[in-house]
Amino acid sequence: MPATARALRLLQRLEEDAAWRLLRADNAAIVAALLKEHLDGDANRRDAEDLYERIDADLDDLRTHGLSLPQTAQAYVKAWRDAGFLVRRTTPDTRTETLELSGAGLAALRFLESRDAPRRSLTESRLASLSAQLRQLAIDTDPSSERRLARLREERAAIDARIAAIEEGRDDALAGERATERVQDLLAQAAEVPDDFARVRTEFEQLNTLLRRRILESGESQREVLDDVFRGVDLIAESDAGRSFAGFSALVLDPALGTAFEEDVRHVLERDFARALSIAERRALREFLTTLKDRSAEIHDVITQFARGLRRYVRSQDYQRDRVLRGLIQEALGEARESASAIKPWAQLGVELALTHVEIRSAGALTLHDPAEMNAPREVEAHAGEVADLAALRALARATEIDFDELTNDVNAALGRARAHDATAVVSVGDVLAVNPATQGVASVVGLLALAARWGIVPAEAEPEELHWTGADGARRRARVARHVFTGRIP
Repeated sequence: MPATARALRLLQRLEEDAAWRLLRADNAAIVAALLKEHLDGDANRRDAEDLYERIDADLDDLRTHGLSLPQTAQAYVKAWRDAGFLVRRTTPDTRTETLELSGAGLAALRFLESRDAPRRSLTESRLASLSAQLRQLAIDTDPSSERRLARLREERAAIDARIAAIEEGRDDALAGERATERVQDLLAQAAEVPDDFARVRTEFEQLNTLLRRRILESGESQREVLDDVFRGVDLIAESDAGRSFAGFSALVLDPALGTAFEEDVRHVLERDFARALSIAERRALREFLTTLKDRSAEIHDVITQFARGLRRYVRSQDYQRDRVLRGLIQEALGEARESASAIKPWAQLGVELALTHVEIRSAGALTLHDPAEMNAPREVEAHAGEVADLAALRALARATEIDFDELTNDVNAALGRARAHDATAVVSVGDVLAVNPATQGVASVVGLLALAARWGIVPAEAEPEELHWTGADGARRRARVARHVFTGRIP
């Protein structure tokens, strides 16, 4: 590639790549240190509020060393998120906002780590690993079966020779600095795995966005994506990235591989040379397979979420609405392009558009509750309660409730007087009111009718009777009701 073309491409990358933006930031060292401390360890994802609190504490410490950091943690984190160093996501269970390093952010931190503690450029273990991989590649890609067999026989002969040397005591186990160097080389390769997972997740996010764009842009002659979704094809999992990750995940979750890996780690950590490893290196080696499984499960959840969302997006016909909106936007942009030559961008159109917004107010503008404002202007006078008047209480009860005891006695008394002359005599509600006036007005009439409905009868061919009573206001009133008669005493 010519130097000019390469320079132009790098200039474009300089503007687009978030990793370069982090390295070129004014406070790159502080940004990298804070992100490394809080998001590049065991907890690679934190709740937003927790992260703000931790970074605010670190900013206070940095200010005591004379560094100018005028903004709050929330403002800095927002700027880092806008620059592409961080990724904001929500958890489905708690609906809280979480923050984690983006792939570009991880790449920038790895570069700074390599400059801070550079590895030795040439080691025996790295050369041996490269040589073994190159030889294996040469065997696997050789089109001649005879040469492949010859190379495999050479490997078998070398293995047999080493077995014989071990049996004769001529082959010593790897130990000391050479063994430590090989372990550290393995850990250096393992440290790149989180970056790989971040890139894989970003790749799936881009694939999900691309598929949704293809759904919106597909016409009658480009319906492959829609047809595949309607047929139930999982486009995310069936993509090249999905199949590649599925193969990797199946290997990670292989029980035989997991058992053998954990057994090998246990044996390595029991060797004498392992004492030269730091606590962090020992923990990283012990937890490496668990980390792979956790990250693999997380990517699987992302793939499933994207696949379900894409299927739901198509089957709910939401894409039709978005197509219409996209068409309207393109139509508006086309008309704007045509009118751009005649209408200036700052011209007043006389159109007011009411946008939805959330009112944001400072906590200092809130008015606090002052209990002193509720104080009584003078002392509250305490009044001692008087002895209740029983007659007044009875009068109050009669004014609010029907006196059924009184009505029952009136009915029984009227029935007793009638049966003194005829043992089979009955009395109606009107007969009772004629002898015992309604002391509670209409309430007494209603009470008598309620008693008659429960303890009396309504004769089938009886004529309605007219009831008379005096209301609470002293006026005489009357009403025609069905004739209700009492046939026996009320218990």
